[in-house]
Amino acid sequence: MKQLLRRIGQTVALTLPVVLVTTGTLAVTRVPWAPPTGLDQQVVAASSGDGAGIGRSAGAAGKTPDGLAPQDALRVAMLDELREHSPAAALDLLERSMREQPSLTPYCTSLATELGRATVKKYQGDVQRARSFARPVCDGSFAAGIAG
Repeated sequence: MKQLLRRIGQTVALTLPVVLVTTGTLAVTRVPWAPPTGLDQQVVAASSGDGAGIGRSAGAAGKTPDGLAPQDALRVAMLDELREHSPAAALDLLERSMREQPSLTPYCTSLATELGRATVKKYQGDVQRARSFARPVCDGSFAAGIAG
């Protein structure tokens, strides 16, 4: 009986670390803060309707199908969202894009500032109304764009 328990203990002692290391390694490969891999881009493109636009595979040169750089395509999409819907919808798009495409984060401040300026123009200079949409996107750059 002691031999059997000893053999079971040895087996568990040898296999448990292997199982723990393997599952731990697999768990860390898909975390939200990791940069997207080519496979992630393919999954997004395959799950979307036409495969074009923000957050989808952009091609070999880092350009969107329209020939725009990803940050310029996001700028156009945000301003369209502002015109067609509201500043809140445009800010949602900006936040979502920063989360889904970390490579765009260096452009976040300038995009949010430009969105703030465009919001003031949309409301004919009504800074109070434009400020009502402000939230801490890209370190408050939206609010800075409204102010000046």
